[in-house]
Amino acid sequence: MKKSFLVIALAFAGFSFNAAAASEEPISPIRPATNINLGMVELGKKLYFDPRLSKSGFISCNSCHNLSMGGTDNIPTSIGERWQQGPINSPTVLNSSLNTAQFWDGRAADLKAQAGGPIENPMEMGFSHTLAVSLLQTIPGYVREFRQVFGKDRIDIEQVTAAIAEFEKTLVTPNSRFDQWLLGKKDALTKAELEGYTLFKESGCVACHYGEALGGDSFQKMGLIEPYKTSNPAEGRSAVTGKDVDRFNFKVPTLRNVELTYPYFHDGAANTLTEAVDIMGRLQLGAKYTPEENAKIVAFLKTLTGDQPMILMPILPPSSDSTPRPNPFGK
Repeated sequence: MKKSFLVIALAFAGFSFNAAAASEEPISPIRPATNINLGMVELGKKLYFDPRLSKSGFISCNSCHNLSMGGTDNIPTSIGERWQQGPINSPTVLNSSLNTAQFWDGRAADLKAQAGGPIENPMEMGFSHTLAVSLLQTIPGYVREFRQVFGKDRIDIEQVTAAIAEFEKTLVTPNSRFDQWLLGKKDALTKAELEGYTLFKESGCVACHYGEALGGDSFQKMGLIEPYKTSNPAEGRSAVTGKDVDRFNFKVPTLRNVELTYPYFHDGAANTLTEAVDIMGRLQLGAKYTPEENAKIVAFLKTLTGDQPMILMPILPPSSDSTPRPNPFGK
C-alpha cells in the first residue's frame, strides 16, 4: 500500500517511477530524516544557535556551520575564540549524518561525539564541558526543557551533545534536481548536465564520490597522482591513527550542495568549482579536462543542491539574573 502511494505521488509530481534504473546508478537519492525525537530536536536547535556555549558568548555552532550558507562559513578556515584563525576548512553540517565519521580526519565516530569537540576546543568555542553545563544549569528555561526531554533533574554533557546531534540529523537536503532525475523525472537535467554526469562517472570521480551523500564514506590521500602543495599544517588521518601511511589522508567530502560550500578542500584553497574540478582531475585521477569538459562537470555538480533546511532562529531561554555576562576580551 505504501509503495503504491509513493508511485502515485511521484507520478502526480511529474516523475515516471523506475526503481530499477535508479538502483543501477552509483548515486542514490537523499531521503528525508526518519525516527526523529522531536522534543530532542527542538532542544538541540536552541543549543545549536546558542552562543552561550562559548567562552565569549559570541560563538555558536551556527557560526562555523551557518545554515543560511550551505552549512559552512564560506571562508578558507574558520574564525574562533578571540578571533583565532582555525587550522582547517569548516565542513558542511548538511547531510553530515550520512558520513562514516566526523571531522576531516575522522576523529569523531558520530554526530554526538563531534558535537562536544568545538565547545572545549580553545581555538573554536574556547569553553569547557563543565563550564558549559554549569551555565545551562543556571538558565531555568533550559533546566525545564532538559527535564522534559531526558527526564532528569541535572543536565550533563551527554544530554547536550545528544540533543545537538538529534537536531543535526534533520539537516538533510532531499529533492535536488539530480535526485528528481534519479527518481524518473528525465527532463530535470539539461543535456550539458547529463554529459557532465557521464564525465563524472567515466573519469572515475565516483570511486570516491558515491552513494547518498556523494562522499563522506571513505578516507583518501590528497594528491594520488601528483603531490598536493599546501602550507596548511593539517596531517589528516595520521593525526588520529599515528600511522605515517595515513598522512594527508582526509575524509572524502560530500558533494551535496557543493555550489554553496566554497571554498573547497581541507585548506579552503580552491575558490571556485571550476578550480576544484581542475585540481581534483589532475591530482587524483590524472585527468586534464578541457574547459568544455570542466564546465559540464560543474554544471552537473550544481544539480546536487537540494532543498535547504527552513530553520527559523529559535527563541533562546533567557539567562537568569544571576548568570554572569561573558567577557569576550578577557578571562
